[in-house]
Amino acid sequence: MSDFWSNWIIVLTLIVLVGSVWLLIANRKTEVRGDLPEGEIPKTGHSYDGIEEYENPLPAWWFWMFLSTAAFALIYLILYPGLGNYKGVLDWTQEKQWQQSVDTAGLELDAKYAAYAATPIDDLAADPAALRMGRRLFNNNCAVCHGVGGVGGNGFPNLSDHDWLYGGSGEAIVQSITYGRQGVMPPWGAALGDRGVEDMADYLMSLNGQPFDAQRAARGAGQYKLFCTGCHGADGSGIQALGAPNLRDRIWLYNQTDTPLLENVRHSIRNGRNGNMPSHADKLRPEKIHLIAAYVYSLSQTSRQR
Repeated sequence: MSDFWSNWIIVLTLIVLVGSVWLLIANRKTEVRGDLPEGEIPKTGHSYDGIEEYENPLPAWWFWMFLSTAAFALIYLILYPGLGNYKGVLDWTQEKQWQQSVDTAGLELDAKYAAYAATPIDDLAADPAALRMGRRLFNNNCAVCHGVGGVGGNGFPNLSDHDWLYGGSGEAIVQSITYGRQGVMPPWGAALGDRGVEDMADYLMSLNGQPFDAQRAARGAGQYKLFCTGCHGADGSGIQALGAPNLRDRIWLYNQTDTPLLENVRHSIRNGRNGNMPSHADKLRPEKIHLIAAYVYSLSQTSRQR
């Protein structure tokens, strides 16, 4: 703010304050008039629908209360900013107060985070207070992909079941959140052809306990050994070190509900898949990641107990 406008605000504010006090004091008492009988209260001369206004003095309580507000305003303007560029004796600013509140809250949270960070994830998964904090952190940072409660969606793993691409231990979950994961399945459509894709899909259906064509599955078994065992294992149970899914259970990462399962599997074989979970190391402090991991770990443990 320029000095001109600062001085303008200071002068205008003080004029209003002093003028209000002067007006109040000037009308504190009623003038005694000799042309009126003794004891009769003079009138202002104002009449509203036949009702005349008496010139009564201000009540004492009202007069002193008004003066006290004026005194409070003057003291406030001396201590705090309110007169242009004048900063006040206390040098208070809303930014400083906000920062102080943030620092105070940060110290309180640091103490809580330190206690939680020193507690193993297995133990935190049984601590209701820690899980409440972990759930809030999860909802703010993870639910946009994995859904509220970690139930997942097409292309986003369900974190509330017992199936894990990269392992479900506390340490593995921390690793996934901290550094992210990059899951890539190459497309095999060009190598297999349309018939080969169909054969492979029926073989996978046979591993999964789904309806399948026996002749196609028999042909697909040989193709599976040639193209897929390196990642998914000879029996199709997956390899967590590679993030390769278990193809023998009934849990599918890519399964659009409006499309038959067999078509989804064919699409994955033909076109491949590319899943990316971003790293959160630069977004979340380690203590928060620890709490989120405990919450995610607790979801899978709950599913095992059902």
